[in-house]
Amino acid sequence: MNDWDSALYLKYEKERTWAARDLLTRIPDFDPLRIFDLGCGPGNSTELLAARFPRAALVGVDTSEDMLIVARKRNIPSAQFQIQDIATWRPAKLVDLIFSNAALQFVYDHDKVIARLLSFLRPGGWLAVQMPNTTQEMSHALMRMIAADDPWGNRLVPIAKTRPVISPPEEYYRLLVPHSSTFEIWQTTYVHPLEGAKGIVEWFEGSALRPFLEPLSMSERSLFLARYEAELAAAYSSQPDGKVLLRYPRLFFVAQKS
Repeated sequence: MNDWDSALYLKYEKERTWAARDLLTRIPDFDPLRIFDLGCGPGNSTELLAARFPRAALVGVDTSEDMLIVARKRNIPSAQFQIQDIATWRPAKLVDLIFSNAALQFVYDHDKVIARLLSFLRPGGWLAVQMPNTTQEMSHALMRMIAADDPWGNRLVPIAKTRPVISPPEEYYRLLVPHSSTFEIWQTTYVHPLEGAKGIVEWFEGSALRPFLEPLSMSERSLFLARYEAELAAAYSSQPDGKVLLRYPRLFFVAQKS
């Protein structure tokens, strides 16, 4: 499990791209020449950027070679893809637009990284960020609860305690407004109909569950996922069509550098 599983992630590509599309609509019309898509994953967000800004040279950055293989297969003529940790990423020269959809929440001390990203923009350039804000959701509370169980609690509780937490909107406001000519921040709760508790497991197995599953043996992973699915089935009510509704809050902001 050292790398991401692009097939698991792409099972819900339409739903995961929804937020990227919404973020893109809040960037005003301008003519960027250099765009970086940080945490580009399988290139679904890069594809949106290429369609919106056809004159721009695009670079997608991600830590996962599996994701980047899929991204390159999209054949986006204006884009190239690089494997790099966005926590330490630094461009060679100033950039017109830095876009990051559902990636910075995985970065420790991401508030410091976000402040640094703004400094990499030319004056008038834009920083556009979306991060899932799901810490208080039942889906994530159950992850932490099961992580504290035997036989893996001594290995997983420290991981649960060190997972990056999304700050209140006021923190990002105070961080970025002094250096921005325009700043907007908002939160949207998406509601995704999924195929029962198993659908929720599949959604997070490709993302938020990965740090908990990584230290476990194959048999332990199976047991963890079975317990998680059982708890989800008890916590989420089935709809008349048999589906369950996964609430998924996401925090957005866009900042134009002064």
